[in-house]
Amino acid sequence: MEHSSQFITICSDSLGDTAEAVVQAVIHQFRNSPVTIRRYGNVRHEDELRKLLEETAQLHGFVAYTLVQPELREVIREEAVRLDLRIVDLMGPMMQAFIDTFDDKPQARPGLLHQLDDNYFKRMEAIEFTVSCDEGRDLSALPRADIVLLGMSRTSKTPLGIFLAHRGNKVLNLAAVPEMAPPSQLFTLPPNRVFGLTMKPEMMLKIRSERLRALHLPETSQYASLARIEDEIQYSNVLFGKLGCPVIDITNKAIEETAGIIMGYIADSED
Repeated sequence: MEHSSQFITICSDSLGDTAEAVVQAVIHQFRNSPVTIRRYGNVRHEDELRKLLEETAQLHGFVAYTLVQPELREVIREEAVRLDLRIVDLMGPMMQAFIDTFDDKPQARPGLLHQLDDNYFKRMEAIEFTVSCDEGRDLSALPRADIVLLGMSRTSKTPLGIFLAHRGNKVLNLAAVPEMAPPSQLFTLPPNRVFGLTMKPEMMLKIRSERLRALHLPETSQYASLARIEDEIQYSNVLFGKLGCPVIDITNKAIEETAGIIMGYIADSED
């Protein structure tokens, strides 16, 4: 079993993506802290729960969980005490607030959030579309995209696209590179569906240098030179101007914040 100095187990009696979204949002606040995440979904049996708790304790991590079945919630609390393991209940406090404030009782049925309604299928379709169109792999899909993200390398296009897709948006992302002409179809799209992403050159230099170090590549590469980065930014700005699209400076912005700005633009254009 691999060992990580920072290890988080996500445990759910449903899919676990609610818990993972919260964990990922927190991890973004600790940029220099690599974390290994192991996600267990559809946990329904006490033995299964005890095993994953013991594994997490051995790795000196903690558990973030969304369990609604009372018997499993009781087991995880008991085992946490026995193993001296930190657990984080991501759903319990909210359910208790409903009980206390509205005098209501939870149904305690796993997976209610993921019932197969129209919104669920829309979200799954959007995620599939976004993954298949990552980095412009399917340019024929441009007319069907709800959102097109355009930016230089390392402007978080892929994770931002996935985040937006989880909210039901079909996203296609494209690299803005001086040596690569943008597809002609891009200029036929409504400007309010295209979003240019940019970043301060000093921050981009730091991010690209760290990326090269992580890949054990020479940091003297042109990819991480300030002159190259400034050229790419200038090229991107000219391209954004030709498209007439909104431009978002993502420097020091969390993905959730950038997504909020994009959705705000879309909401305003629909009014």
